[in-house]
Amino acid sequence: MASTATPYGFKAVNELGGLPYSGSTRQFPINPAGYNTNIFNGSLVYVAASGYLQIATSTGADATTNGFPTGTANTGCVGVFVGCTYVNAQGQVIYAQYYPANYVAPTGTTITAYVVDDDRAVFQVQSAGSVTFAALGANVFLNAVQSTSTGSTTTGNSNTAVVAGSSAVTTTAAFRVVGFVDMQGFSTVGDAYTDILVKFNPGYHSYSNAVGL
Repeated sequence: MASTATPYGFKAVNELGGLPYSGSTRQFPINPAGYNTNIFNGSLVYVAASGYLQIATSTGADATTNGFPTGTANTGCVGVFVGCTYVNAQGQVIYAQYYPANYVAPTGTTITAYVVDDDRAVFQVQSAGSVTFAALGANVFLNAVQSTSTGSTTTGNSNTAVVAGSSAVTTTAAFRVVGFVDMQGFSTVGDAYTDILVKFNPGYHSYSNAVGL
């Protein structure tokens, strides 16, 4: 039973229509001169005007003042971060669960992020409160803005969650509730911190948004 808050960010589980998620990702660059924010496995990310990947810093509550990525103009997330590779000072290639803030790559090397960028992917995420069947088909958004501290540098995992069922809305918001993680011993509908299944709504993902950089 999901009786305690143990958020873990967004985890891809399958595609709309029921096809299994194959594990595919796309590679995006992170500024090798250093980016000042941790990016955790399960974090929502976007491509900044610089062309480099950054963490999305808004809730997605609406497309005007809280759209992705900046809290103002909504150009959409590019997906969910699931790890990165970079070269350390000893010349070793590191495969990391998260990007450590302000890491500067050695001269001539890159920092490569791996992102689930499918705009039709379905993600598992924990709610910040109870969600009942009445929320099926409603829209939800992040419970809090992502930042350098919305995750664990020990596990490398995000602790991002979405709002509770009582905050689900019928108007524009970033994610549509498409199902529930109804698994005995893990989570059932109506638990104190219900695990749900969501997808990006059109316009909140970069690939379904006509506004470019």
